[in-house]
Amino acid sequence: MDFIYAGSICSDLDLIKGFVDNVLNQLNKIIDNKDTIFDIRLIINELIINGVFHGNHCLDTKCVNLEISILNKKITIDVRDEGAGIDFDLKSYNPLDLSFGGRGLILVEGLSDELIIKENRVTAIKYFD
Repeated sequence: MDFIYAGSICSDLDLIKGFVDNVLNQLNKIIDNKDTIFDIRLIINELIINGVFHGNHCLDTKCVNLEISILNKKITIDVRDEGAGIDFDLKSYNPLDLSFGGRGLILVEGLSDELIIKENRVTAIKYFD
């Protein structure tokens, strides 16, 4: 049941849905749990949108790279953009601020078992049955 995927998408918000659908079609062949697939869809979608919007500033000459690996009921989702990177403290996020910045990462953190943010790369790890 091992799986490896690597792909990239230009920073065009209109292309994201089709890109994510293509990736999920492949994952649906491996993962039977619909709740897990739903979580993975949200994680991938949020991280790619963040890369396109915040990292690459919607410049269609820049791309967002997605790598997914599944090994022993562990899925690793790695998203890298061509931006300068971020230094975001998840613990400092206050939902009462009604700020747009950071909500996607908070959502991804809640859906993941582990979230690693390092410069322009975000890695989400999720375990599944």
